[in-house]
Amino acid sequence: MLFDSSIRKELARSFGATLVVLVTVVMTMMLIRTLGQASKGSVSPSDVMLVMGFTVLGQLPTILSLSLFIAVVGTLSRMYRDSEMVIWFASGRGLISLVRPLLRFAWPVMVVIAVLSLLVWPWANSQIQELKTRYEQRSDIDRIAPGEFQESSNGSRVFFIDKDTPDTQAANNVFIAANDGKRESVTSARSARLETQGGERMALLSDGQRLETSRDKPGVKISEFSLYGTRIGSAAPGAAEELAVKTRTTYDLLMRPLPAYRAELGWRLGLALAALNFVLLGLAVASVNPRAARSTSMVFALFAFIVYYNLMTLGQSWVGADRLGLISFMVLLHGGMLVASLLVLAVRHNQWTVRRLWQSLRTEGLSA
Repeated sequence: MLFDSSIRKELARSFGATLVVLVTVVMTMMLIRTLGQASKGSVSPSDVMLVMGFTVLGQLPTILSLSLFIAVVGTLSRMYRDSEMVIWFASGRGLISLVRPLLRFAWPVMVVIAVLSLLVWPWANSQIQELKTRYEQRSDIDRIAPGEFQESSNGSRVFFIDKDTPDTQAANNVFIAANDGKRESVTSARSARLETQGGERMALLSDGQRLETSRDKPGVKISEFSLYGTRIGSAAPGAAEELAVKTRTTYDLLMRPLPAYRAELGWRLGLALAALNFVLLGLAVASVNPRAARSTSMVFALFAFIVYYNLMTLGQSWVGADRLGLISFMVLLHGGMLVASLLVLAVRHNQWTVRRLWQSLRTEGLSA
């Protein structure tokens, strides 16, 4: 009982400290990234904190898995370094006996990781996508600030209005420069107002002039108008679009066996399975060599974490390209990592070496 409780307390302290540090680092990185997106016009400046929060929430499964892995490796390495493991081994506790307290500590974390990856991950991505879509689908008139030239959402038009009016659906002294690749036009009008016609948002310009040039024809076409209409956008700026795969619920992924859906499902399930493998792998690789640096085990653990997640990303792309089946991918990567971790753990628990195995086989051969 003392053995289990002491290890779990040590793991809890290490896990909590690592989690705080990693969350702080990730939040800083996500804040910088989100501010960059806001400066490019992809995210509304007023939604920066929301996007950052949803992004960090979506990254929590990876953060928790890494924190758990570092906590296991760091705690066991310290116990080896301070000779506590020698005392436990001398009292009859083998390396396999550590599996139970480690899993008793880790199972709530693994449950949280599974919930986050299967339920919260798609929800957070859908919220981010909704915020970005809502901002990107603003009409061109909504983007305009009085006295400033403003480019349209697709970059084909430039707008300018002289000043605001009390009516939010109207403007004075409007200038529009458009370029569709073949023709260039400059339209100016004394006033404009917004109307919805046939499900489309239209800007109706009054008392203006239009200059039009064509790249394949010489000359300039000049026309004057008392009323001219140009399409601004759809009537519903927040109309639903085809959602990205990452925003689909896990139930939708199960119901539609498309390659891209299977790849995303494999990634979400892999996040949960990886946490279990990291606990066993951390127990298998944690050790301290007095002749090596104290951080050797931690460096190896970080390297193993990076390789594991890169293999998950590679497998996801292969499944998405229909080059590998989902079941085959899960068995090869996560099942293979589980078998490898258990094999290394068995070797270290039983202290198997090539020399001892050779001597055992030789003894059996002589006795036969």
